[in-house]
Amino acid sequence: MPQKPIEVYYWPTPNGHKITIMLEECGLPYEIKPVNIGRGDQFKPDFLAISPNNRMPAIIDPDGPGGRPISVFESGAILQYLGRKTGQFYPSDERQRVQVEEWLYWQMANLGPNAGNAHHFRNYAQEKIQYGIDRFTNEVNRLYGVLNIRLTDRPYLAGEYSIADVATYPWVRPYKNQGQDLAEFPNLERWFQSVRERPAVAKAVKVGEELRSAAYSLATDKEAQKVLFGQRARRT
Repeated sequence: MPQKPIEVYYWPTPNGHKITIMLEECGLPYEIKPVNIGRGDQFKPDFLAISPNNRMPAIIDPDGPGGRPISVFESGAILQYLGRKTGQFYPSDERQRVQVEEWLYWQMANLGPNAGNAHHFRNYAQEKIQYGIDRFTNEVNRLYGVLNIRLTDRPYLAGEYSIADVATYPWVRPYKNQGQDLAEFPNLERWFQSVRERPAVAKAVKVGEELRSAAYSLATDKEAQKVLFGQRARRT
């Protein structure tokens, strides 16, 4: 019996790319369910039922544990789930798994948020605040240095290619928007080229190109800015 496709609630952002990369690497069938974050799709009740933080990506796997559907939100949790499901890119050996998880959580807690803030203050903030630009550009530079040192004597973050690399690559991909030059970080640049050339990665980052081409310009679209940058607590 053919596998049912995994439903991927997605928009072409670094966090969205993580999931399409992993699915392509694992050879799992999937179906894209666009979540236009600049138009507020992430606040619709059906989406909130599977992603209560009103953020994409999220997935529904119709062939979850026990043969029953399961939904998963948060990109790191999705990568771990898919790694356990397939036995790929997420080692079962505890010492190896610890290394993968260290760098996965490093990306989630450090590179992603700081790179996102660098994008915001450098490209999207209506008022150019030099302190914010410098603060996050410098922090991303520091984090690139951490990666560069880590990759001095190994091809991938945890030795072998893993979900840690899958999580990190999409956030290094827009390095120019973060005010960085990969030439300053030769080990990181070598790793970046190696991951980019993987066929599954090349295919995955093209997913949703038609969405991107038809989307708003976040730098100028006032409606999208209000949706993405003006959120406060929901009461229900």
